[in-house]
Parts: sequence; structure tokens; C-alpha cells
Amino acid sequence: MKFFQIAISAILLVIGSFFYGCSSGQVFKDKLYGYINFDTVQAGQYDTGKMWTFDFPPIEYFEKTYGFSPSKEWLEKARLSALRLPNCTASFVSEDGLIMTNHHCARAALDSVNRAGENLIEAGFYASTLEEERKSNGIYVDQLIVMEDVTVEVQQAFESGSIENEKISKRLKKIQEIQDRYAEKYKAAAPQDSTVFRVISFYNGGKFSLYGHKRYTDIRLVYAPEESMAYFGGNADNFTYPRYDFDCAFFRVYENNKPLKTDHFFRLSQNGAGEGDAVFVIGNPGTTHRLKTVAQLESLRDFDYPKRIEILQRMSEIFSAHITKHPEKRIEHLNTVFSIENSLKAINGYLEGLRNPLLMARKIDFEKKFKEELSKKPDLKKQYKNLWNDIAGYQSELQAVVPELNALKMQGRHFSRYFSLTSDLIDTLKFSPGTISESARDKFCSAEFDHELEKQLLALGLKTMKDELQGKNEAFEKLMSGRIPELAAEQLSRESFLASKEKAESLLAEPPDSILAKPDPIMSFILKTRGHVKELQRKYSDIYEKLQASVQALGKAMFEVYGTQFPPDATFSLRISDGKVKTYEYNGTVAPPVTTIYGLYDRYYSFGRQYPWNLTERWMYPPSSFKMSTPINFISTNDIIGGNSGSPVINKNLEVVGLVFDGNIESLPGSFIFDETKNRAVSVHSAGILEVLEQIYQAKRIVNELRSGKITQ
Repeated sequence: MKFFQIAISAILLVIGSFFYGCSSGQVFKDKLYGYINFDTVQAGQYDTGKMWTFDFPPIEYFEKTYGFSPSKEWLEKARLSALRLPNCTASFVSEDGLIMTNHHCARAALDSVNRAGENLIEAGFYASTLEEERKSNGIYVDQLIVMEDVTVEVQQAFESGSIENEKISKRLKKIQEIQDRYAEKYKAAAPQDSTVFRVISFYNGGKFSLYGHKRYTDIRLVYAPEESMAYFGGNADNFTYPRYDFDCAFFRVYENNKPLKTDHFFRLSQNGAGEGDAVFVIGNPGTTHRLKTVAQLESLRDFDYPKRIEILQRMSEIFSAHITKHPEKRIEHLNTVFSIENSLKAINGYLEGLRNPLLMARKIDFEKKFKEELSKKPDLKKQYKNLWNDIAGYQSELQAVVPELNALKMQGRHFSRYFSLTSDLIDTLKFSPGTISESARDKFCSAEFDHELEKQLLALGLKTMKDELQGKNEAFEKLMSGRIPELAAEQLSRESFLASKEKAESLLAEPPDSILAKPDPIMSFILKTRGHVKELQRKYSDIYEKLQASVQALGKAMFEVYGTQFPPDATFSLRISDGKVKTYEYNGTVAPPVTTIYGLYDRYYSFGRQYPWNLTERWMYPPSSFKMSTPINFISTNDIIGGNSGSPVINKNLEVVGLVFDGNIESLPGSFIFDETKNRAVSVHSAGILEVLEQIYQAKRIVNELRSGKITQ
């Protein structure tokens, strides 16, 4: 009987999905046996999330929800103790500049401090003394020290334009003027400091804030575990829960060649958080699409995401096969593979959410109610009533331009360097005529060019172009000459000036005009299509500027109706997200609020001690004092997205109880709608951090500093 009911429920789901948007009284599966009429679906109170800004934190909401009203001083310390890394978050955890983030946010830094014969990503690193801490090139951290409301200035500049393109141009000019003005002001006051200014758009242009970040550039690596322990379970466990990752790393900020002294840092909690505890994530969420119109979300669902998934899937297959054939190149391609697999899993999750008719019905209801609220104010209704139609129209126009433009631009990771380097050479010759610089020559004559891999990527690029250009572009037809992408890639790679270092050096020894006249088929194709690409780019820019003007106008309307009742979309700017340590139902069972180190060993043995659940030697032979009952990961209802990696999870006492490193698979639709039912942030537990550092890595210097809040001898 149960299987019959399941079958009937599945049929109802399909029927409901098929008729979604076509008629009233549609049905959607509720658990296993019920159905939902789409006409009754309503937007949730927090569908737009809980990524609150420090400009206007929801004090009354915190008080009502948690019995906790953070003071001005509390919020200031939370803001100044948090830091921003490129694409990630970090935080000060001692008065002597010690900072904590994720291992996966530290990969580039680990590469930069490798010495001859070392592979710190695989082996890990620990500086047992201050003198052993290694300066990491190319990494910096930003501390938010300035927040100023500049809405009036920016919106007045925008409104002074008479047409869309002029509005956007005036807005950009005013933003640059504000940034330059503040930069000059702060440089005059403190010439020794490096402060970076950026105007942040909130509510799609409903509000604008100037953020000033103090930038620290002397960042030294203190500790990182082995990659296999920080990414335990690999891509198979990525975006899942239960998890058992030790995804943490520690750096130290130096100033004037000494550890930075700061009053703003979080102490690490000895016991961490338990079920039901209120916790707050302080971090820099990257991008969400929760305030986009339904038409914009449908464009992502029907056009953008499916194409990106298709390309990423092909790239994943290429790199996986290449690494299988050449295992010695795994480390070389590790970051690329991680990025591809992470993006593929994430975008699939976004798309699944957008294809969920119940979630989309909630977005439709939100838009409907927004229009109803707007109609109650005749002056606003008259000014803004056509915006939704305008935005939908511009989205349709973009969909007619973007596929061909993307195919011809040869930009992005899915195109081979045969294309990108040839395009770069043409730019060098066109815009910098004369002798080619030594650095440029090295770039084009690199002996590290992986022809086997690049040929496969070239075939992928040609297949992508074929999908959009076949029968539409004469230059592309000539490039392909009737060949399938794989055969075309094989021959084009042989004919390219990049076929060998010697061939590249020979070509670059000739005068620029002679180089451009050479019978390199890829170069010829790029030269013949450049004019058309520029025209497509101009058309795209024109439509996009009109779209952005309408989006900003809608943002202003939204802010006039709702104010700060809900938070703005993520913009890789500092936010505070509230939540609780809380379980959820999944896969017919219940997720544990915390996982313990015991579980890590269970997974190791359950999967036959095989990659990606393998252990390093020090983990295989832990000391007898190692407490495996210690929590290692935990979940909470905090609202996060990419960019929150490395965010501190703090309690009401401003103590770090955890370190965000992921979300569960159910959190991925959070890109466009926040649903607390199953959406969970996944963090490393503070008790686990201390136990593992002390017992497994014997990193007593760090443990003592984390416990005392300062360097100890």
C-alpha cells in the first residue's frame, strides 16, 4: 500500500510541475501523501534571508527572537574583528594578529610559501616559532573601518540622466568620484595606512554605502593541515552533512615587521556550541539573487544555468581523465578541479531549486505582494508600474545576444589557451606596436604549455562555439572546414604558432605586420570576427545598461515600500547572520546537530581506507589522550553563501564557537530563496579545533594563544 501511495504522490508531483504557471488549483507533493494548491502558496517572512548589514542591524528582531539586544560596542567589535580575504572571510583570534580562516581559502598562500622539494598543500604546515612563520605573497586581508551612507549623492546623479545609458554613466562617475574623494581624505590623514574604498549597492540601488577597508599585506602562514584532512571526503562529501572536515588554517598579520597588536579579536570558546544555542555568523557572503524578479530567475533557470552546467560537466570529464592518465599532475590541477567540481555541484543545486515549483510559487507571491503594496501608493505606482515588464523585455533581448557573444569572445575557463593566448598576442600587436616585451615573449613561448590537455579544451571550445555559430558565421565554417570538433582541434593545434616553443619564438622574431599576416587559422578567425564581436558587445552593453537602470529603479521602489524590513542581497560585503544550532530531517532520518571525531574514523574504515576518505599518518596513529568524542563539525540555521568560507561563528559573548566551511546540499537554493526548514551552515567546531591542534599536530603554541588571546612563551 505504501509503494502505491508513493507512486500516486510522484504522479501528482509531475502533474503539478507540468501545469505550473498554466492554471489554478495545481498540485505539488507535500511529504508523501498530500498536495498543495499553488493558489494558496505564500512567500515566507524570511525568504529574502538573514544576511543583515552592519549599517542597519535588526536590533529589535534580535531582542524578540533571542532575548539579546547587541550594543553598539558589541556590533563594533564584531565588525572590526572580522576580516575579508579574496573570495573568503577570516577573523582575528588573538591580540597579536593571529587570524583564522579555512584551509581551502589558504591554498594559494600555501603554494606561495612552498620551498624546494615541499608540497605544503598535501603535507600541511606548522610554524613552531614566530621566526618560522612564512610570508605569503599575493595575499591580503581587509578590515571594515568606514561605513558612510552615500545614497542621496548616487541617486541624484542617477536621476539627473535623461536616458538609461546616461543614468548609468552618471551613477558610475559619481561612485568613482566618491571613492576618490574619500581615498584622498584618508591618505592625507594617515599616509602610512593602506585604505581601500568601495561604494556598495544595496537593494539593487535602493541604498548605497561607502565602505572603507584597512588593508594588511604582510600576512604570514602559521598553520595549515594536510589537504586530505581539510577536505576529508572530497567532492563526494562536498555540500553534504554529516561532515568530518578539519577545514581550518591560521595566519598572522604583521605591521612594521612585527605581529600586529589589536584590541579587536574573538576569543575561541573552549566548549563551542550545542543544540539550541543562538549563534551569529560574521562574514562576507558573495552573491545571492533573492531580490531578482521572477523573469530574471526564469532566465537563470532556462538559459544561463543549464548551459553553464553542460560546459562544467565537460570540463570535469576532461580534467578527471587527464589526472587519471597523469597522476603526477594532480597537484598542478588541484585548484582548478576543486573549483570546477564545486561550481558544478553548486549550480546544479541552484537549478534544482529554481525548478522546484513550490519555491518558485513563493517567489511569484512575493512579487505579487510587492506590486500590491506599490499600488497602494498612487505616486509610486505611476512611477514604477512598468518596471517588471521592462525588465522581462530586456532579459529576452539579452538571451538573443549572449550565447553568440560568449561563443565568439573565447573568454572563460572552458576555452583553450590556444584561443586565449592567440587573442592576447593580437591585442599585444594591435595596441602595443613595436618590439614585444620580454615578459610577453615568455608568456607566448612558455615551455610549460600542456598540449595534450589544451587540445581537449580546444575541442570543448569548438563544440561550444559550434552549438551557437554553426550556419550563422562564415569565419567559423572556414575554421572548422566540415570537421568534427575533435579532429579540428587536432589539426588546428598543429597549425597554431603555439604548437611548439620553437615555432612561437620564430614567429615572435618577425615584425608585427608579418606576424598578423601569417596563416595561423585561429589567429585568422579571431581577426575576422573581431568587428562582429565588438558590435555584439555594444548591443549587449546597451541592453544591459537599460536593464540595470530598471533594476535600480525597482530597488528604489522596494526600499520605499519595505525599508530595511529584510536584508539586501549579498554583495561580498560584511554581514551578520543569526541562527541556532538545530537539526533537520534528511534521507528518512534526522541529522545530528554535531558530529564527532569518532565519525571521521568510522568513515575511514567504512570506505575501505580509500581516497577521498583516507587518513594521513599522524591521524592513523593518534596519542592515547586524543578524545574522539570531541565534536568536529556542527550545523546551524545561519544564512550563508559562497564568500562566507572562513567566517567565524560567534555566540552572544563574542566568542568563536565555530568556523564556517560549507553548507548542506539543501542550502543551495538559498542563492535565490532562504528556507530555514533544511538549509544549514556547516562549521568546524571550536572544541574540535583545540583538541586536534593539541593532540594530533602538537601545535601547543597556537593552542595556548587561542586559549589566552595572546602570544605565550
